Parts: sequence; structure tokens; C-alpha cells
Amino acid sequence: MFELVFPLTVVCALALLSSYVFNWNVARHSSGNEKMRELQKHIREGAWTFMFEEARVFSVVTLAIAILLWFLFYWEVAFAFVLGAFLSMSAGFIGMHAATLANAKVTNAARSDVKKAFNIAISGGAVMGLVVAGLALTGLTIILVIFSSEFNPATLTIESKAIPFVSDILGRQINFIKAALIVSAYSMGASLVALFDRVGGGIYTKAADMAADLVGKAEEHLPEDDPRNPATIADNVGDNVGDVGGLGADLLESFVGSIISVIVIYLYMYVGRANPDINGLLAQIGVSNPSASHWWLLIAPLLIVAAGIIATLIALVYMVLTKQAKDMQKILMNGTRVSAIFTIIFASAIILFSPMNLNLFWCILLGVATGLIIGFVAEYYTSSKYKPVRKLAEETSAGAGIGIAGGMALGMLSTFVPGVVLALAIVLTYWLAGLIGIAYGALGMLSFVAMTVSVDTYGPIADNAGGIAQGAELPEKVRKVTDRLDAIGNTTAAIGKGFAIGSAAFSALALTVAYMWSAAGSAGEVVIPTIEILSSDARIGGAVIAALFLGAMIPYVFSALLIQAVSETAKKLVEEIKRQFKKFPGILKGTHKADYKKCIAITSQSALKKMVVPAIIALSMPFIIGFLLGKYALAGFLIGALLSCMQLAVYCANTGGALDNAKKYIEEGHYGGKGSEAHVASVIGDTVGDPLKDTVGPSLDILVKLMSVVSILFASLFPTYPIFF
Repeated sequence: MFELVFPLTVVCALALLSSYVFNWNVARHSSGNEKMRELQKHIREGAWTFMFEEARVFSVVTLAIAILLWFLFYWEVAFAFVLGAFLSMSAGFIGMHAATLANAKVTNAARSDVKKAFNIAISGGAVMGLVVAGLALTGLTIILVIFSSEFNPATLTIESKAIPFVSDILGRQINFIKAALIVSAYSMGASLVALFDRVGGGIYTKAADMAADLVGKAEEHLPEDDPRNPATIADNVGDNVGDVGGLGADLLESFVGSIISVIVIYLYMYVGRANPDINGLLAQIGVSNPSASHWWLLIAPLLIVAAGIIATLIALVYMVLTKQAKDMQKILMNGTRVSAIFTIIFASAIILFSPMNLNLFWCILLGVATGLIIGFVAEYYTSSKYKPVRKLAEETSAGAGIGIAGGMALGMLSTFVPGVVLALAIVLTYWLAGLIGIAYGALGMLSFVAMTVSVDTYGPIADNAGGIAQGAELPEKVRKVTDRLDAIGNTTAAIGKGFAIGSAAFSALALTVAYMWSAAGSAGEVVIPTIEILSSDARIGGAVIAALFLGAMIPYVFSALLIQAVSETAKKLVEEIKRQFKKFPGILKGTHKADYKKCIAITSQSALKKMVVPAIIALSMPFIIGFLLGKYALAGFLIGALLSCMQLAVYCANTGGALDNAKKYIEEGHYGGKGSEAHVASVIGDTVGDPLKDTVGPSLDILVKLMSVVSILFASLFPTYPIFF
């Protein structure tokens, strides 16, 4: 085992050391004049205040859940949960530090050298990307080392435990594989932080963005990020708490979930290896002696994602060293492609050296290809380089309503190719390697997550740089440079969301399989799981069908709560902005300073308050369905939620991205440019798309995976039949 863990340790150290080097590269540059440094300070303070308050709220929830896990299971399970939560939160704070350090430095560099500004922005993003991948892998390595006895093939089995009160109520003991519980708890900790960060940060950032645009741009015709707008600092703070802290936690959770799905499925395959169908699955991947190949099969997914980190470092060096500044979006896209290619090369070498056959490599390749295709579709539908967004800008010039309707249609249409590609990839991975092949498909899609996060985090850094340029009243040419950098970031962010959504489909499906096995009471019950929709046993079939409908409904209720939270928070902020304009007319004249702190306080308080109910829904629904309708119905619920989430998330992400870039396309001078009727219409359309692309879309993939992981952890607590039977 330890000879396989050693390279993991080296890669973890290399990732974290490299993140430090990239952070140093950012820190050594100047933040510009006093006004720029002052704006940077306001943004940093606002972001840190929100993150600390969010961490305070979350620490209470973490403690309560950790105590519950310790009571129900073991201290090791509680420790893994806390470790996952701590590392995920740490990644958000480190990324936040780098992003809020880089923004003014990008602005200052944009005054003289566009490529230098680009390099600082991507270096700031690289800190987050490498920390996300490095910390996630470090945590899993720590768990494998300190709890190695729980993963030992000689003792790996399904255990039984009598839990006080719970066993008395159920009339039986609880069954589980302890190692599977430990890694699932680690994933649950990361998922819970991701949900809090994405929901809380998403509400914050989009409420501030909507209010600032509706009053500042649409009503008062102020430029983007004008310092006279009281919400401008809150808007820039929101870019960091939502699109840096939230994004990092989101993709760390996706990354961990893809690895965990492979490990949990394998653990149950190992325990059930004597069963003919499980033995057939092992034979499909070339394993004839699972005991002899155990550590390879367990650690292989970690080695593959470690290879993805090395591939990302190669791509980042290529991007920073590339001299050409004419097409920076091409540099970003090529960086993603370079990391994907090297990941594939390294993964093939790992599989060839392992006791497994190439079937799993083809699954990884399919996952990478699927991610790239979904990413390209997102780019096609959200970039102003292509026909859909340009056509949407033309429609918007005829009125806001027409533009919004066009954006909705565009988002719906954009689900077609990802849906077909994912369906095809799932069929092929299942044919190649069965259930574990689907999990390896998700692993392939997120194996180079460090690159995806780096490119994604670049976006809000560039956006903040534009805000600082406007707030510091720098020449128009500087703002044009930062707008150019920002537009690239919007497209690459849509691509990152595509990867997260696509991987969620693979991972959640694999986690649903793992859930079905987690309810097994003995090794003999670990067989290929079936979910009977039309069953001769009416107690199961009817409940599963009902749960499918409930699962498909939950993402819409969850999304509605998020949109309501953004709208209500934005309304409060709009009222505050208008109050300040009315009470202090000198604000618009530039003779009186706007009260930024009041806007930040309103947005923070409302976002923290309104993230609670969506989090409760995500945590409680598996319990409600599992206890009321039974364990088979819960599997149906998870599949219904997965199918609904996947389509809704793609629709929301691409609709919002297209509406945003249609606005930017008009701002470049098309259809009248800034200040025109078309521009006002596009601003209104953008505010409709804002909560879709940056609050709802990114939160849905977390929702389905968090519900799946919660189901795995507590699977053995649920009855077979609905409670009313």
C-alpha cells in the first residue's frame, strides 16, 4: 500500500507548493495608486467578513452532524466528515485570499500590458485550482493512511452494529462497510460546505449584481461599477464569495464525489466478489484475483487524479509563458485541452502498470471527451463569438421581453447535445466496465479539476479588476482591457459549469448504485442492484414510481427558493440604493460618498438567513423519503432528482451565460452600444439570467450529490417497505 501512497504524497506537496509559488507571483506585483488600493481593501474586507460569518454558521451545523455520526457509527466517521468540511472551507478561504489580492494588480497591469494582466489573473486562479485539487487529495491520502486497517483486504467486510434507540425502533442491527462510511463522510463534509458556499455566496453575488444593474445602469444610466453606485462594492464582493469561494467548494465537492463513487463501489465489489455477477464485473476490468490487486484497485482513482494535477501544472506553465496576447480565450481553451491530453496520457500509463485492463482507461477517455464536448456546447451557446449569442443580442435590441424569451429558448435548446452525449457515454462506460465504469467516467471528467477551477477563478478576478478600474476612474482604455478579460472569463465559467454538471450525472448515478449496496446486510446481498418500477410487489413498485416524481420535483422547489432569495435580497438592496440617492443627491453628482458598508451588510445578512431552508431540504429529503417510502423508493427518488437536476442545471447555466454575454456584446458597440435602448433591455435580461447561471445552476449538481452521499451514509437505517405497510 505505502509504495502507492508515496507518489500521492509527493503530488499533494507539489500542488500546495505550486499554489504558494503562483500566489507569490501575484503578490510581487503592484496594486496601483491609493484609490485602487482603497477599493481593493473594501472588497477584501467585505469578502472576508461574509466568509467568516458563513464559517461561523456552518461550524455549528458541522459540530451537530459530527456528534450525530459519532453517536450512530464511530469517531472515525465523524473525524472524516469534519476533515472534509475543514479542507473544503480552507480551500475557499485560500482562494478568496488569492483572488482579492490579484484583482487590483490585474487592473494596474492592464494600464500597460494586457498579457501581464492576463498572467496575474490566471496565476490568481491557479492558486485556487491547485489548492482545491491538492487539499482534496491530501485529505483522502490522510484517511487512507491513518485508517489503513479499515481498508485492509483481510478484514474488509460488512459489519453489524446495534445503535441505541435506532436498533430498538427498527428491530434490527445496522449493517455497513466501515471504510465506505469513512470515505462517504469525508465526501459529505465537502458537499455540505459546497452547498452552503454556493447557495449563500450565490444569493449574495447575484442579489448585489441585480440591484446594482437595475438601479445604477437601467435607471440612472451609470457605467458598470461606477463608484457613485452604493452597491458597486457589494457587487464586487459578491464576485468573490460566490464565484471564488462558492466555485472552489463546488468543484472540490465534485472532485471528491467522483473519487468516492469509485472507491465505495469497489469496496462493495470486493466484499461481494464471491457472487457470480460481481465476479463477472471484476473480470470485465481484468481482475482475476481481487485480494492480490486490492490496494491497486483502491488507490488507482487517486493516482489518476494525481496525474491530472501534474497535467494541470504543465498546462498552467504553458499558459503563463505563452507570449501571444491577441487571443487569450484561445490560450485558456488550449490550456484546458493540454491538461486533458496529458491527463489521458498519464492515466493510460497508470492503467497499463496496474493489474486492470484497458476497459477502465476507455471509460476515463469517454469521461474526458464528454466533459470537453459539454464544455464546447456551453462555449458555443454562451460566447459572443458564435451565432446564438449574437442572434440573442439582435432579439434583445427589440425589447427586454423578446430577449429574455430568446435566452430561455436558447438555454432549453442547449440541453440537447449534453443529454445525448451523456446518455451515449453512460451506455458505453457501462458496456465496457459495468457499474464501476460509469464511476470512472466521472473520474475522467474531473481528473484535471485543478485546471477547470483555475480557469473558472480567473473570471471573477478579471471582473473585479474592471470594477476597480471604473471605481478608480482610470482611462477608458484600461476598462476596455479588463472588459475583454472579463468576457473571456464568462465563457470559460460556462465551460466549467458544464464539466461540473456532466460529472454530477456520472457521479450521482454511481453514488445511487453505491447507495443500493450500502443497504446490504451481508456479502451475499451484494449483487447487481435493480430498482423495480413496475413490480409484482405493489408495496415497492408504487412507492418507487411516486418517489421518481418527488425526486424530479425537488430540484424545481430548490431552484425556486434560491431565485426567491435572490429576488427578495435584491429588492432590499434596490430600496437601500434609492434611499441613498434620494437622501443624498450629492452621490450622483460625485460630491458625496455612497455608503458601501450598508449595502454589504444588507446583502450578507439576507444571504446567510436565506441559505438555511435550501440546505435543510438537501439534508432532510433522503431521510423523509427513506423512512416513509423505503430504501427502494429512495433509489427512485435519487434517479428522478438526477434526471431533473441535469437538464435544469444545463438550462440555467447556459441561459444565464448567454444573456450576460449578449449584454456584453451590445456594450462593445453593437445595436447602439452602452446607454442605448438595446443596452437597457440587455441589462434587464442579464438580471433575469444572473440567478440562473450563478446561483441555481451551480447549486443543482451539489444538491443531487449531497442527497446521494447522505443516502449512502444512512442507507441501513431505512426500511424495505413504505412505513404505511
